[in-house]
Amino acid sequence: MSKVDEKQLGQEGIVDLEEPKKMTREDWRKKKELEEQRKLGNAPAEVDEEGKDINPHIPQYISSVPWYIDPSKRPTLKHQRPQEEKQRQFSAIGDWYKRGVQEKSVSTKFRKGACENCGAMTHKKKDCLERPRKVGAKFSGTGIAPDEHQQIQLSMDYDGKRDRWNGYDPDEHMRIVEEYSKVDLAKRTLKAQKLQEELATGKLMDQTEREHNSEDEDEDKYADDIDMPGQNFDSKRRITVRNLRIREDIAKYLRNLDPNSAYYDPKTRAMRENPYSNTGKNPEEVGYAGDNFARYSGDTISMAQTQLFAWEAYERGSDVHLQADPTKLELLHQSFKVKKEDFKEMQKESILERYGGQEHLDAPPRELLLAQTEDYMEYSRHGAVIKGQEKAVARSKYEEDVLLNNHTCIWGSYWKDGCWGYKCCHSLVKQSYCTGEAGKKTSTSTCVPFEEGIDEAEEEVPKTLLEMHQEKMKEKKKNKKKHKKKDADSSDEEDDAKKKEKLKKALTAEDQRLKQVAEMMQLDERKRPYNSLREVREPTEEEMEAFRMKRYRPDDPMASFLNQ
Repeated sequence: MSKVDEKQLGQEGIVDLEEPKKMTREDWRKKKELEEQRKLGNAPAEVDEEGKDINPHIPQYISSVPWYIDPSKRPTLKHQRPQEEKQRQFSAIGDWYKRGVQEKSVSTKFRKGACENCGAMTHKKKDCLERPRKVGAKFSGTGIAPDEHQQIQLSMDYDGKRDRWNGYDPDEHMRIVEEYSKVDLAKRTLKAQKLQEELATGKLMDQTEREHNSEDEDEDKYADDIDMPGQNFDSKRRITVRNLRIREDIAKYLRNLDPNSAYYDPKTRAMRENPYSNTGKNPEEVGYAGDNFARYSGDTISMAQTQLFAWEAYERGSDVHLQADPTKLELLHQSFKVKKEDFKEMQKESILERYGGQEHLDAPPRELLLAQTEDYMEYSRHGAVIKGQEKAVARSKYEEDVLLNNHTCIWGSYWKDGCWGYKCCHSLVKQSYCTGEAGKKTSTSTCVPFEEGIDEAEEEVPKTLLEMHQEKMKEKKKNKKKHKKKDADSSDEEDDAKKKEKLKKALTAEDQRLKQVAEMMQLDERKRPYNSLREVREPTEEEMEAFRMKRYRPDDPMASFLNQ
C-alpha cells in the first residue's frame, strides 16, 4: 500500500469520527420543546432501534450513543438489557446421566479411526488403558473391545443443583407397584388352593373364624417382621403407641377454611376452640370439636375436681396424693361429698324450722298459679315439660331493653303525631329524664293561654283619630315588607336556576372525565400520557356535587341496576 493511500484512509477515518456540528439556537429550542412535550405526554415517545418506546424522563447520557462510537446510531436502551450472547445456557429439566452401560453388539471388524490396540472407537492408541497386545486389533481383527460408555456434561443453575428429584425415573415406582400386585395375586391363589383343599377333605372352617385367623396372621406379620413408621410396638404386651397421625386423618386447619373460625397454632399444632362452632352443628355429633372439648369431656372434669380436693386436703393436714394413693383419695373424696350434702340438708331444715316457708318451696310453677296461656304444653306426672316448650326469642346483635334515665319503657314504645317517644311518661324527647304520671298529665291536658282567659264579653273601647292614623301607617309598612319579600323570593329563584345550569355543566364534564378514565385504563401502561404538569385547581361546589352523584358505590344494594 502506498503512502498516498494511507493518507487517504487516515483522512477518511477522520471524516468518519468527525464531531457533530454545533446546533443553532433555533434547533436547540425546538429540541427542548419536543422533550418537554414528550415529558408531558402530548408528543409520542422516542423509539429505539428495536421499536420500543424510550421513557422521556431517562437522562440523555444513558440513552444516546457517544459520537465517537457511532454518530449515525439512534438513541437506544439495548445496552441496559441482558445480552443474549452473555447469558449462560443450562441443561433441560429432563436431562440426566445415563444409568448402566448400553448393551450393543460388539463389532467383529476393525473400524477406521478406532484404537489400534483394542479396537474401541472412543479413544486412540496412546490413551488406551488395556495391556499392549503383541498383535493389535488393527492387524489381527480379533478380540475387539466394546465402545466405552460416555456420560453427558450437565450444566445446572442454583435450583437445579439442589433439586431433590433430579434424575427421578417414574418407571421405577411402576416396577414396585407391579411387584406388590404380583405378591397379592400369589396370596389370592394360595388362599383359593387352600379353600379347594378344605372343600375336598370336608374340613371347611367357619367363615368368621377364617377371617379372624387371617387378621391375626396379618397383625403378627406387621408387628413382628416390620417396624411401621410412627408406631412403637411392644411384642410382649401387644400394644401399639401411635406417635404420628395416620393418612386418613383430616388436619385440624382443614376442617373449617373460614378465617374467622377457631385459631390454629402451627407451633404446638393445637386448635383449642371448636372449628364447627359457627356452623350450628352439635359438638357431640362432629368428629372433632376442638382440644378443649376433649379436655373437658369424660372423666377429665372429675379428675380435676379430685386433684383440687387433694390440694385442699393437704393444706388442712391430710397426707393424700393423687398419684401415690388414688384409692385412699377417692374414698376420702366420696365421704367428703356425702358429709357436705348432709350438712346442706341440715342447714336447710334448720332455717325452715326457724322461719318457716316450706309451702313456698312445694308450690306448683308460677305459670299454673297466676295465668293461663294458649300454648300447647304436655307435662309428665312429675311436672316436667314433655312437649310444646317455648322456643327462645331470637335476638339481634344490637343491645335490647336498655332503660336509661329512670325510664321503665324503651325509646320507641310510644307514638303520637308522627313522633316516637317513651310509653312510661309520654315524652317525645329522646334521652330525656322520665317524669312518670306527671308527664302523661301534662301531655294530655290542654294548656289555656292567659290572654284567652280574659272575658271576651267586654265592650270594645272607641278609638281616637290618632289611634286610627297609627293603625293605617302600620298596615302600609306591612304591605311594603310583603313586596320586599316577594322581590327576594324572585331573586332566590334566579339563583336556583343558575345553580341548576352550573350543575348540568358539571355533570356533563364529569361524564367526559369518566369516559377519558375508562379509555386510559384500556391503554397499555407504557402508552399512557404523562399528567404530572396538568393544571391543578380547587374544585367548585357544583363539581363536587357532580362527583358525588356520579361516584360508584359498591356497598349500594342497587348499584348493579344503575346502568340498566
